[in-house]
Amino acid sequence: MDRIAEQPFAIAFGTLFVIVMLRANATYWLGRGALYGGTLSEKLAHRLEGPTMQRAQRFSARFGVIAVPLSFLTIGIQTAINFSAGFTRMPLRRYLPAVAVGCVLWALLYSTVGMVGWGAITTLWDRITT
Repeated sequence: MDRIAEQPFAIAFGTLFVIVMLRANATYWLGRGALYGGTLSEKLAHRLEGPTMQRAQRFSARFGVIAVPLSFLTIGIQTAINFSAGFTRMPLRRYLPAVAVGCVLWALLYSTVGMVGWGAITTLWDRITT
């Protein structure tokens, strides 16, 4: 974090954007792969491919896209939202724009407020330990 905090805003923002974009998309693809590549019990696999889950997948793909960018403004649910977007097979034509907006929001938040907070914490730590 110190190396990123020492960079000009544009570089810090770009670096954070790339990091979070890679992480969010990796989580999406893990969710997508969990449906097919995991070792699921026959009962669980039947439930995940049943009509109720198919309806939920269609609903999420149609209306749940707003949850993706909003999750980047929260703490603790980003991973779950991105995983479930992959798991429910949210179409990439909806997911990629939504995740891009979320990543821009996250990178903007962390490259401004987050870097100021990180600087304050490290300064305080230096004063306490010396």
